[in-house]
Amino acid sequence: MQTGEGKTLVATLPVYLNALAGKGVHLVTVNDYLAKRDSAWMAPIFEFHGMSVDCIDYHQPNSAARKKAYNADITYGTNNEFGFDYLRDNMSHSPDDLVQRPHHYAIVDEVDSVLVDDARTPLIISGPIPKGDRHEFNELKPKVDDIVAVQRKYLTGVLAEAKKLIKEGDDKEGGFQLLRVYRGMPKNKALIKFLSEEGVKQLLQKTENFYMQDNNREMPKVDAELYYVIEEKNNQIELTDKGIDYISGKDDPDFFVLPEIGIEIAKIENQNLDKEKEAELKEELFKEFGVKSERIHTLNQLLKAYALFEKDTQYVVMDNKVMIVDEQTGRIMDGRRYSDGLHQAIEAKENVKIEDATQTFATVTLQNYFRMYRKLSGMTGTAVTEAGEFWEIYKLDVVEIPTNRPIAREDKEDLVYKTKREKYNAVIDEVTKLSLAGRPVLIGTTSVEISELLGKMLSIRKIPHNVLNAKQHKKEAEIVDEAGRKGQVTIATNMAGRGTDIKLTDEVKAAGGLAIVGTERMIRVV
Repeated sequence: MQTGEGKTLVATLPVYLNALAGKGVHLVTVNDYLAKRDSAWMAPIFEFHGMSVDCIDYHQPNSAARKKAYNADITYGTNNEFGFDYLRDNMSHSPDDLVQRPHHYAIVDEVDSVLVDDARTPLIISGPIPKGDRHEFNELKPKVDDIVAVQRKYLTGVLAEAKKLIKEGDDKEGGFQLLRVYRGMPKNKALIKFLSEEGVKQLLQKTENFYMQDNNREMPKVDAELYYVIEEKNNQIELTDKGIDYISGKDDPDFFVLPEIGIEIAKIENQNLDKEKEAELKEELFKEFGVKSERIHTLNQLLKAYALFEKDTQYVVMDNKVMIVDEQTGRIMDGRRYSDGLHQAIEAKENVKIEDATQTFATVTLQNYFRMYRKLSGMTGTAVTEAGEFWEIYKLDVVEIPTNRPIAREDKEDLVYKTKREKYNAVIDEVTKLSLAGRPVLIGTTSVEISELLGKMLSIRKIPHNVLNAKQHKKEAEIVDEAGRKGQVTIATNMAGRGTDIKLTDEVKAAGGLAIVGTERMIRVV
């Protein structure tokens, strides 16, 4: 069903019908803003027909109020909260502590986002490890800081040399140097900009294919001068021999070398020592092995934190805490932490308090959770492309409902610019023109960083605006409420995507309505 056609209102019909059975109906939304808004908007219809309505996002987990919300005829809430309540119920010690009823019927709003895009996303409840391993994040951080800076400095020079060689027509050596830079810092902005030039990405691909043939036989030549290698596709990072030597230093060359347990035990046993002394030496050996294994793991996680995770893209720092930003919705995933020591590594990188390590108590994927419902349905404006997956995984048919009236939205052709500077300047020029014409403007961005950059550019032009991103999530309702006013400019990440309803006045409609400017091609504009 197309955007703006009234999915929220239409859902009241099957919700009411299935609620008549008295077994409870769950209406699942993608964020708490929509859950609270829709439950408040639709409650009068249901209550008029004698149904009780509640929203779980208003109440604390494991509370009597949340249990009461589940016992209502119709319960609104977010996919994550429904899933986490199921996990908490599985950890309960008494039937009286359960908050959910058996899963009878659910309607999932923005069903493709929940059941396809986030289907394999695990919901995890974790807790502190009673006596956690001692991690050396603070001790190893200066070493990692140093090696990252050394590699960045070296590869900046290599990139300049690669550009020069390619410009002179020496594609063989230029491609070799370019591949070395890509293997050492694939997310470098200067490299990404250079790869956007005509023919450069193809040259990199051709060179990479050459060195990867025969099971990567030639690749060590590329990696020879690097301190660590980043496999961006697999999200993996590995120290080279040169990197290990650099970090270990001359004072302690065995700093990262794991002892060969079998060989070392044989050596101890061949010494014909008494049993107590032998047991003591073996204990020391296992202890050394454990410390060094943990050290290597900690170092790898720190390298990942520095090389693969960017502040204001994958996470933000607020109130002296590292908070994960959901790639799909642009919202802060409150209470979520990266596992396996990665979150602590990012905390060390950002100089905030390093929290204790955690262990997993319960986990379920959204896909497995929603397959528990006896009846499952959903609604969205973008499900036709995933029709095959819906049938294959959930045995759900996709029915396309035509629009009530012809679509009034005017879609314009994309404009492509050579550099980001030109693109952002063009965005600001267009937005200024539209705002002065009295039209509200919504600018779509893909990250917190870009939304703040455009905000600064608009401030220089003295154009009043609001920024809606993970850092301003508490002001969301207020910002969305103002977004449809005459001449109002709103810069938003994908937070202002699915289900956000911007109201327009007659004056604004006469001026041409809401103008939407997307800064990237992949943004879903609604």
